[in-house]
Amino acid sequence: MGMHPRSTSHWARRFVLSATALAAVGLAASPAGGAPASLVTPAGSTRVGPDKAPQGLYLFQYTYRGHLKIGGGNFTLGGKVYVAVKYSWGQIRYNENVIAKTNSGVPGGAVYLETNIAAPCAPGNNGYAQAYDYSTRTWSPKLPVAICVRFD
Repeated sequence: MGMHPRSTSHWARRFVLSATALAAVGLAASPAGGAPASLVTPAGSTRVGPDKAPQGLYLFQYTYRGHLKIGGGNFTLGGKVYVAVKYSWGQIRYNENVIAKTNSGVPGGAVYLETNIAAPCAPGNNGYAQAYDYSTRTWSPKLPVAICVRFD
């Protein structure tokens, strides 16, 4: 089997994929900035800071070092954000609390986390990621993701 040269560099392909994901998420983001209040919130979600995040929380995904990474924007700068990756039936596969920080390319507070979920996976989304801004008590829209499942 021979090797075929690629016409674009690894970084160029990664940039195009990331930019495409950002554009798709930006178009799909809810203008109301959150999910219905009937969702169960993480424990200790009563903190409300004076510096509210802008409306329109959003998430995006990308692959880095063989893992699914989740990023997002418009969170309360310096505030705590709960990020969860769940299977489509609601079981949590990964969750973590992070602090929203400044990033010149992202409005409001930006969050980034690397999950322990292998990526990329076979096509098809069998789960979603969602984030909760403790300061504003607001959920981001759900971001469909593929969660790799081992079959042994």
